[in-house]
Amino acid sequence: MKKTILNCALGSLMVAAVAPALHAQETNAVTLVDGLEGVFGKQDGFRRSGAKGVCAKGVFTGTPAGAALSSASAFSGKPVPVTLRFSVGGGNPRAPENAKSVRGMAVQMELPNNEQWLMANISTPVFGAATPESFQAFLDARRPDPATGKPDPAKIAAATAANPDHKIQPDFLKTRGVPASYGAVNYWGVNAFKMTNKKGKSQMVRWVFEPVGGEEFLKEENVASTPPNFLVDELKGRVGQIPVNFSFVLQLAAAGDPTNNPTVQWPADRKTVVAGNLAVTSVEDKAVCDSINFNPLVLPKGVEASDDPILLARPGAYAVSQGRRLSK
Repeated sequence: MKKTILNCALGSLMVAAVAPALHAQETNAVTLVDGLEGVFGKQDGFRRSGAKGVCAKGVFTGTPAGAALSSASAFSGKPVPVTLRFSVGGGNPRAPENAKSVRGMAVQMELPNNEQWLMANISTPVFGAATPESFQAFLDARRPDPATGKPDPAKIAAATAANPDHKIQPDFLKTRGVPASYGAVNYWGVNAFKMTNKKGKSQMVRWVFEPVGGEEFLKEENVASTPPNFLVDELKGRVGQIPVNFSFVLQLAAAGDPTNNPTVQWPADRKTVVAGNLAVTSVEDKAVCDSINFNPLVLPKGVEASDDPILLARPGAYAVSQGRRLSK
């Protein structure tokens, strides 16, 4: 617990130190969380994003291919204990699980020498907005009208027209089915990071956790009859019967690939390497990960943040959200 709280504080200090431009983004942390509460309501005791979820434990084992790209101790080849949180996107703790919505897999690796590596991964290869300002506009447009209790379609249309990046993630979700399991869907990091190896050579990367057994989606004819709260029991049964493993795949940027826009995918022909394996070993009580805010700027040596404004804005918003959640 003390280490988690310390690293959350360190993460906030890291954000302030990355670049002077971050100070303007940090001032938006409160309004971003207010925006989430405006859409989903103030759900006391729950996360403002990914409110509905389940904790788990696992083990990460890096590969030589990962070590060739980064000096991070996660790639030593020795098993690393991991705390996980799987979730349904959004701030509704009663969100239906038989809907085409985003799934999340947050990761905390416990590395040697008191290092940690925290990640926030989602089941789409792009984020819902390109900048904090655009995300704020996305949320503001979806705030329910007090008179109807529903968002105003005209406001959503106007916000989308002004911010075309709002369409990219929903358009991707339309092409997908409803995930049949937390343990059988891809989880992308969406943001870019810089990895540096022991020789001092650096490479910009993005990553995805791919289920070793492949992705699984509900059959269209079974979606309506699937219970809206099936994912936790499904994961418990899956972990108890078969190995639940994910390959940690790094996509390597080429010259000109944008590192500052999480709504733009890099070309599919970019080189990829399997840098590790994540094995989910047990499903745990929510208290196991309840105090963790999965700040993605808590990074080990050998991994650095990119200039992605969404990435750099996350820790401030996460800290505000965590403060409100734990104060109730």
